[in-house]
Amino acid sequence: MNINEGIPAKINLQTRVTQHNETEDFVFDVYGQIVKINGTIYIRYKEVQPDGQEVPVTMKITPDSQIQLIRSGEMRMRMKFAYLKKIETSYKTPYGMFMITTNTTNLHVSLRDRPFSGVVTLDYELYMGQEKVGDYHLELKFTT
Repeated sequence: MNINEGIPAKINLQTRVTQHNETEDFVFDVYGQIVKINGTIYIRYKEVQPDGQEVPVTMKITPDSQIQLIRSGEMRMRMKFAYLKKIETSYKTPYGMFMITTNTTNLHVSLRDRPFSGVVTLDYELYMGQEKVGDYHLELKFTT
């Protein structure tokens, strides 16, 4: 199998969200696809929402270890993360466009060749305008 053409992967995504002193954990075990294009790794999968809808998600990891998390569908989001940086981006909902900011406090990418696998760890604060929405911890593990 050629990673430049895309290979199937098993993906485990764990997210911890802390908002207003309450913490909630989410765990997804899904199958997806890994593609490498010009040194950038794309991890593609579908997140199943509580209402049963599938939302296409792409995690893009650039060679300089910046990350983009792209969600498609009715609510479109393209969040960007760079270690110790605040990055503003847009969040499109059926109710309009909102500006959000990520403040990345931890970002670590660990990759292995055989089998091609890895772990992405990401901690960030999310702001809407000047108001902090919450603290997020994301850990994505994949193996091909």
